[in-house]
Amino acid sequence: MQIYLIKNIHVVNEGNIRVSDVLIKNGRIEKIQPLILTDSATNIIEINGENKFLLPGVIDDQVHFREPGLTQKATIYTEAKAAVAGGVTSFMEMPNTIPPAFTIELLENKYAIAAQTSLANYSFYIGTSNQNAEETLKVNERKNEVCGIKIFMGSSTGNLLVDNPLVLDKVFAESEILIATHCEDEKIIKRNLELIKAENRELTTKDHPLIRNEDACFESSFYAIQLAKKYNSRLHILHISTEKELQLFGNLLPLKEKRITAEVCVHHLHFTSNDYECLGNKIKCNPAIKAPHNRDSLWSALLDDRLDVIATDHAPHLLSEKFPKVQDISRQSHLAETNIHLPHEARSLDGAAGLPLVQHSLLLMLYYYKQGKISLEKIVQKMSHSVADCFQVSERGYIREGYHADLVIVDMNATTVASTESILYKCGWSPLQGFEFPASITHTFVNGHMAYGNGEWDESIKGHRLKFER
Repeated sequence: MQIYLIKNIHVVNEGNIRVSDVLIKNGRIEKIQPLILTDSATNIIEINGENKFLLPGVIDDQVHFREPGLTQKATIYTEAKAAVAGGVTSFMEMPNTIPPAFTIELLENKYAIAAQTSLANYSFYIGTSNQNAEETLKVNERKNEVCGIKIFMGSSTGNLLVDNPLVLDKVFAESEILIATHCEDEKIIKRNLELIKAENRELTTKDHPLIRNEDACFESSFYAIQLAKKYNSRLHILHISTEKELQLFGNLLPLKEKRITAEVCVHHLHFTSNDYECLGNKIKCNPAIKAPHNRDSLWSALLDDRLDVIATDHAPHLLSEKFPKVQDISRQSHLAETNIHLPHEARSLDGAAGLPLVQHSLLLMLYYYKQGKISLEKIVQKMSHSVADCFQVSERGYIREGYHADLVIVDMNATTVASTESILYKCGWSPLQGFEFPASITHTFVNGHMAYGNGEWDESIKGHRLKFER
């Protein structure tokens, strides 16, 4: 395997930034020293890191890569490649594919696909239904090989929605691994929808945060936490989106000692309900993007460690699914590229919920670093260190000698535009289309392999299955 020596780079790791050399050998971080001398006869590729920054690869704990069964939207190959271009070296993917990953066999089928196609490291959640609790709990025997159990406690349909209290009690009582929940109360959502429909007007995306409001999120999150406390379960609540929910989380314990943790997603840190006017269904997602005071409170909770990790909930849909009332394909493409003057039919509430984000999540946080909102050290903590600690990922998430060399080089003096030409998602669009980020990702190493470097790809080596120390 190729040996790399990164020279004179600013290493951002464990709360510090220091200029060092970093030697990558046999897929691992061999040395981190102020000066590393090597034998000139050794076949080493040297990379000049002067004025650049080295970050541990981002670990995204919540993505939807759509394979199997929904590959018209995305595949593990296409979305993992987009992830690597964005500095995401590991991902954890959700079970709501077709068929849903409700059994160990179906779960292993997804691992088999990733082993053949994913440029990033990977893990997959097993899904829960009202009928499969016994099968779900078989992952207790594979606790070092599976990231977690996913429960949709709202915002899903059919057998993905778990609303049977007996099933919830059983899974929370018996799971030996992390339980990740999507928390929105379906009864409150249905009640809100009926109240708005009674106004006898056409629903638009502006109604989305009114239907899926703060109370729906809070009540479901509160219920999940009650269950976790009752059984001392390891609970991780995904995509917190409201100020009201933040009272449920604390920062008195170190992350490694917490039994209940929380995630915030980049779109809830960036957009607000004011953006529906220009973006419409491009930012429709569940839980909904809400009023500006929620975003402000999420930032505060992220910075004071009530919120533990940053993720994307990357969820690509075709433009035809986002704009179902816009029949002309060329008009759909135009709508994805413009952020002003959305036609009436483009603001219909009928569009699918979910945003493609994994290629630009780190760049977006670097934008906020340049804005003075968050430090580089905090970005690394929330997107790498804390995810590794939260899920007990083995030998990743930090820049440490002996760890897997999952690394990202960032140039803070360059810019990156989210353009139609550069977007790698199979769906071909982004809610950040046209945004200019004040940084550029120049290299991404996955297990010591330079999968991406200066715009060039080496797809000869695939990512690894994540392991967990439980």
